[in-house]
Amino acid sequence: MSRNSSREEWAAQIAALDSAPARKEPITVGRIVGTALALVEAEGFDALTMRRVAAALGTGPASLYAHVRNKADLDDLLIGMLSREIALPPPDGSRWRSQVVDVCSQLRDQFLRYPGIARAALNAPPTNLDTLRLTEGLLALFVAGGVSVQKAAWAIDALLLYVSAYTFESSLRGSVDRDEMLARLEMLPAGRFPLVVAHASSLNSGEGHERFEFALRLMLDGLG
Repeated sequence: MSRNSSREEWAAQIAALDSAPARKEPITVGRIVGTALALVEAEGFDALTMRRVAAALGTGPASLYAHVRNKADLDDLLIGMLSREIALPPPDGSRWRSQVVDVCSQLRDQFLRYPGIARAALNAPPTNLDTLRLTEGLLALFVAGGVSVQKAAWAIDALLLYVSAYTFESSLRGSVDRDEMLARLEMLPAGRFPLVVAHASSLNSGEGHERFEFALRLMLDGLG
């Protein structure tokens, strides 16, 4: 065989490699959850369907069901993934309240990053181990603070519900124009709404997440 023929065969082999279809990356639970979160971050929770996730992965919905049972299962996995990102502090009985507020604030920020995803947390009781890790960590903080287990259990439920409600409402309302809201309150008939008109600025006050932290501390102070 001539040297030219060898070169031609080598070139043909290289060309065949270039034209060969790329191997598809296998579908995994991690890829499904990551793709779902990216979709929610870009378009909101309402856009999340098994079909949309499958399309983004370049496959059909049936391929997803081999790894995720249904949409409710996917919702649980999403909240588990976000809960995994929460840093749980070592329990400190001298500052357990501020530690609880910090954990709840971290979860709030995770939910706010993915508009409407709080609905996934409200859809069903948590079964994901990463989500239950959050419950375990909060319970440890309450116990370190001398709160009875029964009170702590109900407080955790109330706090997580509040985080979900707060972030879900934020996803519905978007950014609030406080000047416009204040103007509307001040325009109410003072005869029917004397207190609202007189205290419109107080009703409309609060920067950032001040109201969020106020509500959390109010609940925590009630535990004694």
